[in-house]
Amino acid sequence: MNIIHRPEWIIPEREATPEDVFFNRRRFMKGLGAVGLGLAAGGGGLVSSVFAQEGKDPTLDLYPAKQNPDFTLKRAITPESVTSVYNNFYEFGSHKRISGAAQALKIRPWAITIDGLVDNPQTIDFDDLVRKMPLQERLYRHRCVEAWAMAVPWTGFPLAELVKYAGPQNGAKYIRFETFEDSDVASGQRQFWYPWPYVEGVTMDEAMNDLAFVATGIYGKPLLKQYGAPIRLVMPWKYGFKSIKSIVKITFTDERPVSFWEKIGPSEYGFWANVNPEVPHARWSQATERLLGTDERVPTQLFNGYAEQVAHLYKDLQGQDLYK
Repeated sequence: MNIIHRPEWIIPEREATPEDVFFNRRRFMKGLGAVGLGLAAGGGGLVSSVFAQEGKDPTLDLYPAKQNPDFTLKRAITPESVTSVYNNFYEFGSHKRISGAAQALKIRPWAITIDGLVDNPQTIDFDDLVRKMPLQERLYRHRCVEAWAMAVPWTGFPLAELVKYAGPQNGAKYIRFETFEDSDVASGQRQFWYPWPYVEGVTMDEAMNDLAFVATGIYGKPLLKQYGAPIRLVMPWKYGFKSIKSIVKITFTDERPVSFWEKIGPSEYGFWANVNPEVPHARWSQATERLLGTDERVPTQLFNGYAEQVAHLYKDLQGQDLYK
């Protein structure tokens, strides 16, 4: 007799929100059309940005994607009305209320260069790339290094699929990601003391893990700009700064990349950035986290609750500073 042991973050299918109920959200938003646009004139930035994308995004027909039942949560989904106006995106400022400023980012056309130690180097239009990938929805925890957290429904595809598409050569050990650089629209990039453009990196083993994800949508529709449109990384067992936004370049390399925050503060931010409640930040505890949209603080979990899936990646890395 085979006994299946499911990870604690997977809920029984009977407890999941029915798919037709969840995806009705988009139809409901469309139904608000005339009223919603009127409200937007009164300061409803979220509503106006949603409807702007509804009318223009050439990938809209891909959403909502079918939910992958292997990636659900016990934690409640954080409302879009909360997450869409509380964002880290230093290209547009060091505060959280950057959603308005981020609308200046032009996300069409959007080219992505894949280069380095690969068999298929190329520059490809985002709209072409996304249609080559198996889109799905996954519910993931997200944990910021600043000790706040949320739970969101990302749409996208496994990072492993992008790796296969690129055709990495034997010498490739890491993947280096780079975001856009355009200080004409991104006011934060005029702050010359930051090492623009934003760079992040992961190992090939991390990239091939089932949890590693490339997001192109959220809440059943294409990514809004403040979330890192049109394409971003999602590494749910790591602190959020590893999940680079608005990617324009993906390089396969044999040298470990030095990330944006690692350059700025190597004593506080490292390459690995795995979540660990027992390892404090230099200036605050990581033992608990604040759930966005509530006054609740809950205990932080090792690897953000995904230890069963990723702890083995680090078992032979003694001496590495894995938790900053």
